[in-house]
Amino acid sequence: MATDQMSARKIMDTVHSEGRTALTPSECQAICTCYGIPVPKEGVAHSANEAVRLAETMGYPVILKIVSPDILHKTDAGGVIADLSEAAQVEESYDTIIDNARNYRADAQIVGVQVQQMVPAAQEVIIGGLTDPSFGKLVAFGLGGILVEVLKDITFRLAPVNRDEAYSMLDGIKAAELLRGVRGGDPVDRDALADIIQKVSQLLTDIPEIMEMDLNPVFVGTEGATAVDCRILVDFTEKAPVFRPSQDEILTAMNRIMKPDAVAVIGASAEEGKIGNSVMKNLINGGYEGEILPVNPKADEILGRKCYRSVLDIPGKVDIAVFAIPAKFVLQTLEDVGKKGVAGAIMIPSGFAEIGETALQQDMVEIARKHNIRIMGPNIYGFYYTPHNLCATFCTPYDYKGGAALSSQSGGVGMAIIGFSRTAKMGVSAIVGLGNKSDLDEDDLLTFFEQDDNTQVIAMHVEDLKDGRTFAEVASRVSKKKPVVVLKAGRTQAGARAAASHTGALAGNTKVYEDILQQSGVIQARNLNDMLQFARGLPVLPTPKGENILIITGAGGSGVLLSDACVEHGLKLMHMPQDLDAAFREFIPPFGAAGNPVDITGGEPPSTYQNTIKLGLEDDRIHALILGYWHTIITPPMVFARLAVETIARAKEKGIHKPIVASLVGDVEVEEAAEYLYDHGIVAYPYRMELPVAVLGAKYTWARGAGALS
Repeated sequence: MATDQMSARKIMDTVHSEGRTALTPSECQAICTCYGIPVPKEGVAHSANEAVRLAETMGYPVILKIVSPDILHKTDAGGVIADLSEAAQVEESYDTIIDNARNYRADAQIVGVQVQQMVPAAQEVIIGGLTDPSFGKLVAFGLGGILVEVLKDITFRLAPVNRDEAYSMLDGIKAAELLRGVRGGDPVDRDALADIIQKVSQLLTDIPEIMEMDLNPVFVGTEGATAVDCRILVDFTEKAPVFRPSQDEILTAMNRIMKPDAVAVIGASAEEGKIGNSVMKNLINGGYEGEILPVNPKADEILGRKCYRSVLDIPGKVDIAVFAIPAKFVLQTLEDVGKKGVAGAIMIPSGFAEIGETALQQDMVEIARKHNIRIMGPNIYGFYYTPHNLCATFCTPYDYKGGAALSSQSGGVGMAIIGFSRTAKMGVSAIVGLGNKSDLDEDDLLTFFEQDDNTQVIAMHVEDLKDGRTFAEVASRVSKKKPVVVLKAGRTQAGARAAASHTGALAGNTKVYEDILQQSGVIQARNLNDMLQFARGLPVLPTPKGENILIITGAGGSGVLLSDACVEHGLKLMHMPQDLDAAFREFIPPFGAAGNPVDITGGEPPSTYQNTIKLGLEDDRIHALILGYWHTIITPPMVFARLAVETIARAKEKGIHKPIVASLVGDVEVEEAAEYLYDHGIVAYPYRMELPVAVLGAKYTWARGAGALS
């Protein structure tokens, strides 16, 4: 991509030297020209006569626009007059625009009036960029003009973008079909738009002082696109570098933290009801086999373990220190922990940034950086790593082992995760509290869980991402190997305010998070239940080999609702071939319905379920099954559950492995049947039709992003 970065930098140097935060229209146009972004001819006039000379030089028709750093929305101020085709109109319009601007804002600084060559009317889009506090430089695309404010149909990507990502932005807005041509309309020049998107993203990357840039509108026709108006805001303030260890450094520290050989409990206590007592009991009762080392200057022994006055008095290596002391005592103790060479400080205490004590939290982080300690927290419940029977937390021990690793910023959400996991018998590899995230955050966890053989799926409750760009980069890599599920809290304005007060975090723009997480291959949960159900169900479901979904149901109404759910979750209902349709009709009554869904009706015996499920499994054109069971006395719930399990087991013996989910509707007996199915590898729910389809949809989202579909 040919650019004149040197000339663009000279323009920026001039703006910097003059102490400005915005570029003039002429400077914006010059910057665009440096990066090959098509713009119309233009000039700035300081009198009516000069406006006429410029118009006649570039050729009619022209458009006039007010140039003022104090008037951002020119149209609102009456500062735009278009389609001027002769000198008298230009002269009169110049005076009108100046008068309108002064009436709109008497103290506005008026630089002049921009005279610009008119571009033939075409589809209006917006292409721009912004600097997000979490993700850094982002490029944006959407419908332009006033539609961007009315419809808010816009999509974002991390800058810079490649060609494929630029095209994905064109397809990423709700009005994408409008660009392809609808109702006989001509399609727009997608190549020209993708080219401008790439050039804007490169400009944002090359000149990081650009904080915000709008090309609005960009007129795009069947051939070519032109940026008619441009606005660029800048910030020359020097930014503090983001602390980010290498992946090898993160992994070395995380392996010591998650798999420690020795754990010190700072503030260990023999007194019931104390956090230091609960942590000690959980380490002991949870079955942790490493060294448990209580630290308390007022005790000689706690719960049968020798107690040390200071962590420095402990002989041998200590991998992690669990802090169970008030915040005011943390700094000095952390110095000792650093001198001891401890890898991780599990900072349970509250009283830091979440209550406004940001300086105290920063001092803590500086001590940790000095001694190469990684901090988990503060303001957390601790963490679990079940393969090592490690319960470094004041919550109850957890010993139901499995492949789901979960994390949360909130202690309350953490307790919900623990309770759900225990009730649903969901095996977990880890549950981690991150709290204020003064240091360790989600990308550190992803780096560890990526290589952890005990973890099959990673699910995260997130209120903010302090380094969203790094998270996106790591998640893009990890999600190719293991599903990554994220529940972004604070999606609403009220939720964002609550998140800020809770963790000192300011939630980012909802659409930004949605687009960047999608770009990173992350499965997005809309609520806590979805996050937990995805974490539970994804490891159970085999990876599908293709997109064709078949529904087999005992009730037509269930089939309709299950079909709706498939559409909502991005699943493709298979078009039923004639031969397969005929094969299913061999097993269902004449008043049933083949096609897709296959409706066997509610009055059929177990053999009908068995035969249709068997056929669905054995036909290679079908890649996944959704079963809709209806409670009847002819085929009771547990009869259905057992025959389904037996049929699937025989298929597995033949090497057939397909994802299968089931919805069971009926009386309370369907609860036992659904649990039996889940225990035998079929994701099943009583009374629910959308949830099993949502879990299957999440599996497909991951499989597509990971390139696992054949």
